[in-house]
Amino acid sequence: MKRVAVFPGSFDPFTVGHESIVHRARKLFDEIIIAIGTNTGKEAYFPLEKRIKWIRAVFKDDPAIHVMSYEGLTVDFCMKQKAGFLLRGLRTASDFEYERAIAQLNRAMEKNIEVVFMLTLPEHTFINSTLVREVIRYGGDASKFLPAAINLTEN
Repeated sequence: MKRVAVFPGSFDPFTVGHESIVHRARKLFDEIIIAIGTNTGKEAYFPLEKRIKWIRAVFKDDPAIHVMSYEGLTVDFCMKQKAGFLLRGLRTASDFEYERAIAQLNRAMEKNIEVVFMLTLPEHTFINSTLVREVIRYGGDASKFLPAAINLTEN
């Protein structure tokens, strides 16, 4: 049976930290679905179509990495995609507490989905999409926080 993982997030934008998690997790899974979800608590800065295009460009050479969008519960999306794993990156202890609560809730809803946590590399610990958006919003150079394939000036 294929080991399929869903890596959910808003990815607004997709950072080098996200990229690192996917590359490292690729050794564990046969396929990874990067799933851009609708977060009701956030308004997106970048349009969904642009985020999908950028992430596909990052992983264009790996046919086992797919980029999709979804609405609704992540566990429902996993079941629909026949994914047995949820992949999450952890930067800090507060990330762990937040992610643990979500993982336990997901487990209560669907016992056949395992959550796999991966620690970010130390050099990526401070990088998060919110901070990167602020750098971009105020005209700073965010290129060192984004995968090389992401070109913010491209239409």
